Amino acid sequence: MIEFEEAYQIVTGSTAVLTTEKVSLDDSSGRVLAENIFSDMNMPPFNKSAMDGYACRKIDISGNLEIIEVIPAGRIPKKTITAGKCAKVMTGGVVPDGSDTVIMVEHTENISDNIIRFTKKNTGTNICYTGEDIKKKDKVLNKGTLIRAQEIAILASVGVTKPLVFKKLVVGIISTGDELVEPNQKPDISQIRNSNASQLIAQAKACNTIPKYFGIAKDTETSTRQIITTALRHCDVVLLTGGVSMGDFDYVPKVLNDLGIEIKFKSIAVQPGRPTIFGCKEGKYLFGLPGNPVSSFVQFELLVKPFLFQLMGTTLRSHNFNLPMGETYTRQKTKRKSFVPVKIENGKLYPVKYHGSAHIHSYIFADGIVAINIGNTTLEKGDLVNVRQI
Repeated sequence: MIEFEEAYQIVTGSTAVLTTEKVSLDDSSGRVLAENIFSDMNMPPFNKSAMDGYACRKIDISGNLEIIEVIPAGRIPKKTITAGKCAKVMTGGVVPDGSDTVIMVEHTENISDNIIRFTKKNTGTNICYTGEDIKKKDKVLNKGTLIRAQEIAILASVGVTKPLVFKKLVVGIISTGDELVEPNQKPDISQIRNSNASQLIAQAKACNTIPKYFGIAKDTETSTRQIITTALRHCDVVLLTGGVSMGDFDYVPKVLNDLGIEIKFKSIAVQPGRPTIFGCKEGKYLFGLPGNPVSSFVQFELLVKPFLFQLMGTTLRSHNFNLPMGETYTRQKTKRKSFVPVKIENGKLYPVKYHGSAHIHSYIFADGIVAINIGNTTLEKGDLVNVRQI
């Protein structure tokens, strides 16, 4: 059994050869850039008015100004500004030659139809200058960037309509156990519905991977071997739940060994999620997660999720921050690192009551997870604690 920090280093230290493809800009959200992106032009590409106003020479603003032109956004000025002259320009419009200032409409008054006067003592330039934001050939996005709405705006602004991205991962999902039936079936007295598969499918989709469900492996060595072999053949990463402990019908460890999968670890000093397996073979990866829903949910968030993002060519941005405990939390056993669900209320953390690793219902009330390290029994009220949002 290894500590969580070592398990995390093993998982995030694993690498794979990533393949790429070009996608349309509209389909690029959630994908990861496989190339650096450079601007093909200055931005703004011209001296641009920051607001509706009058372009003039600052030296002239103490006197009356004659309007010689109106410049809507998208139109090229036809005249040059000279002494005592101005041009009415709209927000985003081109600032005409000869002017060095745009005075706000709100700071002027009309003397006649084409004469205005500045009513304030001073003003800023109110001009966005050519290349002020980005210069031609500037690198605007790095390889490995996760594309969100704001990155799509940048790609569009520099004319990249088919960005090169890393291909989506195919994530195989397997459940194990004769006690399981699918959600559309009514369980018998000794059975339970298979919630883990649906949960993991949702978590994998949230990582912008392609989940592929292979069903429930029966508690036989033959069934377990067949379904794992099929999943490894068709997927980049395989997630299976259940069958990873030491019970008489837990065949997963033996099957993985028989299939030649190199097991990096098979037990972590954590609660929940101690019997978690991680292994690899020929560029394919497998996580054996515990069968209890809370355990599989938590270990996906803490280990699988950052691993998937890494395989997609980027680093997961964890939403971690420090908040004080709103009440004291105490546990009895201290030999394993414990992950505790918490809710956030008025800027403080409150533990969510749950009845063990099968009680996934408690997590619908949780905003995040906090950790209690090995050897520690208590998180005191007022202690500043790192919380990971979920």
